[in-house]
Amino acid sequence: MIRVVLVDDQQLVRAGFRMVLDYQDDLEVVGEAGDGAEALRLLRTTEADVVVMDLRMPVLDGVAATRQICAAGPAPRVLVLTTFDTDEEAFAALQAGASGFLLKSVPPEELLSAIRVVAGGEAVVAPRVTRRLLDRFAGRLVPRSDAAAAAPELTDREKEVLLLIAQGLSNVEIGGRLQVAEATVKTHIGRILAKLGLRDRVQAVVFAYESGLVRPGRDT
Repeated sequence: MIRVVLVDDQQLVRAGFRMVLDYQDDLEVVGEAGDGAEALRLLRTTEADVVVMDLRMPVLDGVAATRQICAAGPAPRVLVLTTFDTDEEAFAALQAGASGFLLKSVPPEELLSAIRVVAGGEAVVAPRVTRRLLDRFAGRLVPRSDAAAAAPELTDREKEVLLLIAQGLSNVEIGGRLQVAEATVKTHIGRILAKLGLRDRVQAVVFAYESGLVRPGRDT
């Protein structure tokens, strides 16, 4: 059972999401919050796997709440769902640690799929979209000395895989480029995430930029 917390300042929106989720055998809404601050208080006493987070809310917005949730530990994961399709908000959410970014206008089945994907440890933002956002906003990234220091922990092949992830290649495409099986690529990615303490491939792309392994506008 995937435990979900809904965070949105509009009660009708939360009610609509709950109605969709309540029909699923593998999803359970374990709590609701009307702003980021309320969500943080709720999560201190409620175990959840995925937080469906709005961005524009009073008291504490979704980006700030996402940053605090993701800094607190490996779970729950955050899926941002917003009305506003702007690169600025998508970038801010991803940098804060969100594992996904969707519009509220997506069909219900796409929302359900995204929740399941995020709960499984994957990201629901297309890799090429992530790269486009980072290339556009990389000047805002603050270089992390700890990121650069962690990079040597990776093997040469793991660094190669990380660079290809940052280029927006899928697992299948990476396997074709390196002439290895997709399962081998997944193994490499799992080791990269474990060594660097990262949640998913979206955060791996952010790491590649913050550590200096990738520079804006360049493939390597």
